[in-house]
Amino acid sequence: MIEIYKNIFIGNELDYEQTVKYRDGWAVVHACKEPYHRQALCYTGRAASKTHPEYLVARRGDRLILNLVDVDNPDWISPVIIDAAIEFIDDALKKDEYVLIHCNQGMSRSAGIGFLYLSHLGIFHNMDFQEAERKYIELYPPYNPARGMREFIRLSWLDYRNAGEAAWPDLVGAN
Repeated sequence: MIEIYKNIFIGNELDYEQTVKYRDGWAVVHACKEPYHRQALCYTGRAASKTHPEYLVARRGDRLILNLVDVDNPDWISPVIIDAAIEFIDDALKKDEYVLIHCNQGMSRSAGIGFLYLSHLGIFHNMDFQEAERKYIELYPPYNPARGMREFIRLSWLDYRNAGEAAWPDLVGAN
């Protein structure tokens, strides 16, 4: 688990299960279909019904559960999912909660959401995608998104960059 910004951590499934799960003061973004979205919606087949109201995003208290898988095609990643995660993180930080964004391995989906969140805050204000990605890797070395996640980030970079208020404390580790 690595803090990428004040009170925002990126990690993997074990970080959630062994470190955060039973602690107060944490908001969690489960950026993985398996096992969290499946458990939340109680489906046993290959996928939840597309007509289910929580097909893309489920909320259970201080947990946001995303129907997000690592794919090669960015078209399979819904902006609705990413937007919900960004809004959830904003709300948690405003309530002075710690935030863990995790997926199974902590390298692709959660790392990608973390990258887009920092972009949303304006951390990479005048940077192009490649420059910002290099800077983000300095903050979070395990960043290694699947092709679809990286393409989604690259293609929607300008939509998320500077979209939020940069009113949070200085970037962790910045001078």
